[in-house]
Amino acid sequence: MGRLMARRGPAATVSHLSTVAIAGAILLVAAFPLFWAVLNSLKHLLDIVTPVPRFVFTPTLANYEQVLSSPEVVIGLGNSIAIVGAAVLIGAVLGVPAAYAIARYPIRGKRDIQFFLLSLRFLPPVAVALPLIAIWVDLGLYDTKLSMIVTYLLVTLSTITWLSIPVFRRLPREIEEAAALDGYGPYAVFWHIALPVCASTLLGGIVFSFVLVWNELMIALALTSSRSATLPVVASAFTSLGQEVPWGVINASTVLLALPPLVFVGMLSRLLNSMVKGK
Repeated sequence: MGRLMARRGPAATVSHLSTVAIAGAILLVAAFPLFWAVLNSLKHLLDIVTPVPRFVFTPTLANYEQVLSSPEVVIGLGNSIAIVGAAVLIGAVLGVPAAYAIARYPIRGKRDIQFFLLSLRFLPPVAVALPLIAIWVDLGLYDTKLSMIVTYLLVTLSTITWLSIPVFRRLPREIEEAAALDGYGPYAVFWHIALPVCASTLLGGIVFSFVLVWNELMIALALTSSRSATLPVVASAFTSLGQEVPWGVINASTVLLALPPLVFVGMLSRLLNSMVKGK
């Protein structure tokens, strides 16, 4: 290692060490909040509220027991999995082909469609929630899974479509033209050529949309009350338990809320690795 750095020269060595230091700092900043939440979730309340943070303490699972013993948490977890899963799945099924059509075919008003998709992300959650409350109440769908799926579908569909358009634009047209010469039709070119080639990049947009709606709170807080409350809504309710703020319970619920996205990303990472090795 020392010989290799000596061959690189002082400038290359400094550049390499700077890159490693910056990457380490970014990783530390990104991972520290989750580490701190896990640490506090294993503490008693008195160990959390001390002026000087305690790193030596007697760990406890009482906070997790209190969270997991709550029926609202189980219902909220089931609601989140059903609502977010359906919204992401439908958004991917509709958004990926729509992005391919926008990227590859001369569609009238293509720029307007792209601007509309992007403008959906400009609106604050309150501006979206207020009219939706009136719509779902009039239709008798307030506080239902169907209304939440349709609402979150607006987020996932616009996000997946917007992020997938440049992916298909970067795909060399020569590949599709060669497939067309071999007798592939437009649908076969998309399904057998464009989609497999771009799959690994497209999954990144799908994961991003999943994380967006899984962690969403404001819209879910406005459009649900009890039956269809998602896990972030249930977790936010722990802040109002009694007169004291139950920091241990809040941190435990935060850790449990972060686990499904991490598991989802881990599963997709293994899928991507297997796809790359298969190629």
